[in-house]
Amino acid sequence: MSLQDIDIKDEYRSLIDNVVKDFYIPLLQKASEYKRAVGFFSSSALIEISKGIAGLAKNGGKILMVASPYLSDDDVEAIRKGYELRDKIIRRALVRELNEPKDLYEKDRLNLLANLVSDGILDIKIAFTEDKNKMGMYHEKMGIISDALGNKVAFSGSMNESATAMMINYETIDVFCSWKNQFENEKVNAKESTFTSIWTDCEPNIRIIDFPNLKQEIIDRYKKSTPNFNIDEQEFGERSVVLETKTKYRLGAVIPTNIKLYDYQIEAIDKWEKQDFKGIFDMATGTGKTFTGLGAVARLSEKLDDRLAVVIVCPYQHLVEQWVEDAKNFNIMPIIGYSNSPQKDWKKRLSTSVRNQKLKVRGRDFFTFICTNATFKSKIVQEQISKIKNNLLLVVDEAHNFGTEGIRNLLDDRFTYRLALSATLERHNDEEGTQKLYNYFGEKCIEYSLEQAIKEKKLTPYKYYPVVTTLTEDEREIYSKLSYEMSRNLIKGKNGKLKLSKYGEILALKRARIVAAAKEKIDVLREKIVPYKNDSYILVYCGIANVIDDNQDYSIVDECDLRQIDVVTNLLGNELNMKVSQFTSKEDIEERKILKEQFAKGEQLQALIAIKCLDEGVNIPKIKTAFILASTTNPKEYIQRRGRVLRRAEGKDFAEIYDFITLPRPLDEVSSLTIEEMKRDISLVQNEIVRMEEFGRISMNAMDSYSLIWEIRELYGLNDRDLEFIQDI
Repeated sequence: MSLQDIDIKDEYRSLIDNVVKDFYIPLLQKASEYKRAVGFFSSSALIEISKGIAGLAKNGGKILMVASPYLSDDDVEAIRKGYELRDKIIRRALVRELNEPKDLYEKDRLNLLANLVSDGILDIKIAFTEDKNKMGMYHEKMGIISDALGNKVAFSGSMNESATAMMINYETIDVFCSWKNQFENEKVNAKESTFTSIWTDCEPNIRIIDFPNLKQEIIDRYKKSTPNFNIDEQEFGERSVVLETKTKYRLGAVIPTNIKLYDYQIEAIDKWEKQDFKGIFDMATGTGKTFTGLGAVARLSEKLDDRLAVVIVCPYQHLVEQWVEDAKNFNIMPIIGYSNSPQKDWKKRLSTSVRNQKLKVRGRDFFTFICTNATFKSKIVQEQISKIKNNLLLVVDEAHNFGTEGIRNLLDDRFTYRLALSATLERHNDEEGTQKLYNYFGEKCIEYSLEQAIKEKKLTPYKYYPVVTTLTEDEREIYSKLSYEMSRNLIKGKNGKLKLSKYGEILALKRARIVAAAKEKIDVLREKIVPYKNDSYILVYCGIANVIDDNQDYSIVDECDLRQIDVVTNLLGNELNMKVSQFTSKEDIEERKILKEQFAKGEQLQALIAIKCLDEGVNIPKIKTAFILASTTNPKEYIQRRGRVLRRAEGKDFAEIYDFITLPRPLDEVSSLTIEEMKRDISLVQNEIVRMEEFGRISMNAMDSYSLIWEIRELYGLNDRDLEFIQDI
């Protein structure tokens, strides 16, 4: 969180600018300290100073307020007659200015301030001028807002902290930022030096009185209930980063009042707690896995009085950003760690947070770090995690990725609390890696299937259309040669079963590319998509055969992948004159955000042509019709792809999925094959049948896929036992 992230003007004028929304709220939400001299002390000043400070309170910040008493002529005369009565008269003048709130907004704001005073977050001192026993009013108006990184904004001018000054009078403030240039930095330092001198009662001719009784008066008069930290959102439409809870305001994770978890989500969290906060959330894609995970973080945070460090790990950059967006709703302002993080100083932030927690700095006992798998593996992150001696929670999204040898060794006893999230924790052809995950994270706390989610209307129903395409003769020849070479590169694994060697895995990748990029798919796509050329909310998924490496935090797209997506883009955009855009790792976070917004409107953008997005956790609920050209034999991948198409959205009664099934040859040629030729076909055929069965069994039109499956099985002479033991080659 940095003040430098905000566009700050040099000057604000009250009848031109919305000073509260444009200045106070955004700055204070990123601040760690707020020093303010407000002129006259009053309940109105308290109300106005409350605007935006919920964010500061969440950051564990501190507010120092200096104000002058509003003394009547009688007050001044009484002080002149008896100097010993000064404090009593000033206190009476201060209390006189504490008026009853006029409406619910004022009531909530004064209650908020009273709670902050009660908890020592807001401190108030009274200032006045004094020269040769003559007393006057300190009437300077200035402020210094600082963030945790040392950035500071100073402002001064004619504006009082009062509703009249903010809304009616023509008032002005001048603003200076410490990072802009030497002149402004000197201005900021001068303002802060003056404030510090006043606060510590060192400024010539200005006296300071610390009135404990005044603070207690504020508490007694205005502290009524749990503070409403959503008051800025309710009054100005600006979301505060600190949320209301059932007990008192919190500095850790909180389930917001505007998000209601379903019963199955709460039951999962309950069981996780019973298992000593260890376990697995096995939930179908699109069923609220992230919110359930954040709800679990909030439960543990509350249990530990917000003394908790949370590390959330995701495989991809874009998935990290989605977690960040959702986490903010749960009162979490995370440190964001990956190679292209918008927080360029994330390493420093992480180090500072670890140090603050170790030193038990007030309000800094809770912090959250969200990163990619690759960043989690890095030396600097592992060193920082090892320094954390307090409560530490590890949350791993798409946890099946943590089963690889390169990363599962980092799963150790440093993490007292553990949570794995995955729609499919079982690793494809890796029993050892799967077992390691279960041994570390523990038992499943929930198993919420896609079938159950559709039945309970958490996901939308769908129609499934398997679309048969075949390899060309050249493609089939290359496929057969690769299959033969793979059979010569089998080795015995630790469990005694045969598996592919490293070179065999490279061959498998090449063979998968032959299937994924089958030339006939383009011609068939042209035929199938024409009836939809005037529709919107279409996804064409090209996919890639690349598997993400543990040391990468985004998927790599090579020339082969781009050739296919470029051909599809030309087909839809130029031949069919559709409004389309590519959606790949080449587009940065901001570009993706714009594309998603345009796609959701359905006017300027009809179709997204994507690579890998359905595997990266990108949330695009509006997708209604999906053409999946990418063939995969990995259940984890195709189950995820289907789930992302089934997210509910307004006006979306059901989804349609066109799954391009790739067979070695046209079905009418199968009957003339020799036994040897049929054996070479069988692996690809079996894998495609398994996917069709999985997609088709809970679709609205299951008979369409089953008719095709029965025809293929009969032609190749396959029975149920054959399909139970799918070959890898």
